[in-house]
Amino acid sequence: MSASPLNCCIHPSILSADFVNLEVELARISNADAVHVDVMDNHFVPNLTIGLPVVERLQRVSPVPLDAHLMIANVDRWAPQYADAGLSSVTFHVEASDAPIKLARELRARGAKAGMALRPATPVEPYLDMLPELDMLLIMTVEPGFGGQAFLDVMLPKIRRARAAVDGSGVNVAIQVDGGITEETITRAAEAGANVFVAGSAVYGKPSPADAIESLRANGQLAFGARALHFNKTAPQPA
Repeated sequence: MSASPLNCCIHPSILSADFVNLEVELARISNADAVHVDVMDNHFVPNLTIGLPVVERLQRVSPVPLDAHLMIANVDRWAPQYADAGLSSVTFHVEASDAPIKLARELRARGAKAGMALRPATPVEPYLDMLPELDMLLIMTVEPGFGGQAFLDVMLPKIRRARAAVDGSGVNVAIQVDGGITEETITRAAEAGANVFVAGSAVYGKPSPADAIESLRANGQLAFGARALHFNKTAPQPA
């Protein structure tokens, strides 16, 4: 995942891939910025996917970095083990953590980028002071747990508030969105200030996942760049 706050990144979700052929499915998205790995335990969310042993194996065969999204209970215990597995980025849900600052620091200390996710009903404001502890803030644009849901436009103001806080603080924190991303909704999310996009069926549901990634990235970059240009034109200039 690029560290630049100006780049739009596409993280295809293997939740929409063929689980029988995951190594082949990873090869089909070798032009992605990272692969989004949804880990669900049937406790934090009502669904069960894969766990640490499978993720460790994916880490060994993936042509692109792994971005784990941990939708699990006891995340303070388990998340550091995903960092130890060599993943590029590990994202935990703040609702599942008893000590999110401590956890974010531990992930970084173990060599992974630290991401923190917020469910749709979780406000962003109580956690803005945590921005310097994070590399990525994930704004869920659907309820976590299942793929194929429709994008929640009601999350756009939340994305805007998060982007304003990041820009105002001067920290280099990516804003990721996950849920309902298509060639249309990526434009709205990017205009609101997101720059990392998780896409499942919009990638794996296409004849060529690689072409779908390029198209999504182009749409996102165009909208995010236009937003940045507008922001620079309207920002107060120093006297």
